[in-house]
This record gives sequence, C-alpha cells and structure tokens, in this order.
Amino acid sequence: MPMPFKLALCSEVYRLPIEETIRRVARLGFDGIEIAPFNVAESVDEVPAARRREIREVAQGEGIEVVGLHWLLVSPKGLHLTTPDDAVRARTVRYLESLVRFCADLGGRLLVLGSPKQRNVAAGESHAAARARAVEGLRAVADVCAERGVDLLLEPLNPAETNFLQTVEEAQALAGDIGRERVGYILDTKAMSGMPRGIIGTIREHGKGAGHFHANEPGGLGPGMGEVAFGPILSALASSGYQGWVSTEPFHYEPDPDTVARTALETLREAMDV
Repeated sequence: MPMPFKLALCSEVYRLPIEETIRRVARLGFDGIEIAPFNVAESVDEVPAARRREIREVAQGEGIEVVGLHWLLVSPKGLHLTTPDDAVRARTVRYLESLVRFCADLGGRLLVLGSPKQRNVAAGESHAAARARAVEGLRAVADVCAERGVDLLLEPLNPAETNFLQTVEEAQALAGDIGRERVGYILDTKAMSGMPRGIIGTIREHGKGAGHFHANEPGGLGPGMGEVAFGPILSALASSGYQGWVSTEPFHYEPDPDTVARTALETLREAMDV
C-alpha cells in the first residue's frame, strides 16, 4: 500500500533561533516543522504580529510547512490544566487560547496537548473533579480553535509520564465530553509501546481517527537510533486509513542534532518504501 506521508521534525531537537532551525529542517529534506513554543519565546504573548509574520515567511521561503505546536505548557512557568486553583487554571486556559492564535498566525493547523506534568492530577485530588475541570477549560480553548481553524489534539501518554489520559480510549472519551468538532487525539510511538495493544495493535484500532502521529523509540530515541522497525509501523498506519503527518519527536539528541534528524528522515523514508 502506498505510504505518501509527509514528514516533519519537532523544533526542540535544535537549540537555535527558530529561523535557523527552520532552515536546517528544510536543508535536511523534511516537509514540515512542529514547533515547541518555548523555542520561540518564554511566552507567545511576547511575540508581536510582525515577528509572527517573519517566522511564517521564513518557513514559506524555505518550502517548509508549519505543522503546528507541541510541548504547549512547558513555559511560562506555573501553568496547570487540572489544578483546583482557579487562578492558575484560568491563566492556563488563557495561554492555551493564545497558543491557538499563535499557531494559526504561523500557518499551523494543530496543537498537541501533551505536557504531562502540567496536566497531572495532584496527590489527594479527585480524578473525576480534575477531569471535569479539564473539560470545562478545554471547551473554551476548542471554541477559539473553531474560530482560527486549528485542531486541539489530546495526547495519551503512558503511566510513567502522567496519571491523566493514559490510553487512546480515555482521550476519546474526554474529547467526547468536551463536545467540540475540532478536538481529537494523537498517536505517539513511544506512548503506544506501553499500551495494552502495543504499537501495531493500537494503530490498527485507532490509526484512522488520529489527527497526528509522532515517531520515536520507546526509550525516547529518534527513529533509526534504536531497535524499532518502522516499516511495519508505517504500513499499519497506512492500512488504518491515517492520512496525516508523521512527525519525529526524539527526546535524546546524541551524538548531535543533525545526525539524529538525518537518521530519522532516512529511516522513515526507507520505511515508507517497504
């Protein structure tokens, strides 16, 4: 089966000004870039309209698509989605709304809501109450998504990373309770390796409905830097009916970012030829 996936790289692989990162991603041969907002500024509220246009124009000039944003709540400090602290939660929701606008201004079309530490249910807190707070806040964010043409994608992560949204089914149920059209979920290879059906089984079950896909190794390495065979993974993804991006999200950058990025691109291209 043909696997015409477009391939992107997550920006935090490089610790460079975002324009230079975009140029490197383009030179390597990726189709797009997925931006971590903290690679641009501590807070996107500090990024004026002119600067946003500059970034978008650099990407367009390099022939690179801005896929969207991820690692949404790493900065500014103190954000949290499920906290019972009303002021913190309100500030978090407002910042997520700002991220939607920032994403659209750059030409991006999706936000990946991972940020496990900023969504964890605190010790002693009711999971049901925390979930209800998340539903309320994310409804407001989803309304801004609808205005700006951006998808909000919930990212299931394994129990070692978070105690909130650990399976695709939980993400689907939360999206259903939020009740907005532009809310969906993402699949991540690393996270799926710890799910009951495993990587391939989870893709077969949920690949078609996924709004985005992250490629990485269970231990956090990039594609091609470990033992995972990505041919069967991408084949299962194609067979499932998935039609979105495949975005490389490594957590380790040794021996150097260029090698990690280049190896991932070559590995995924070879996998699509299987």
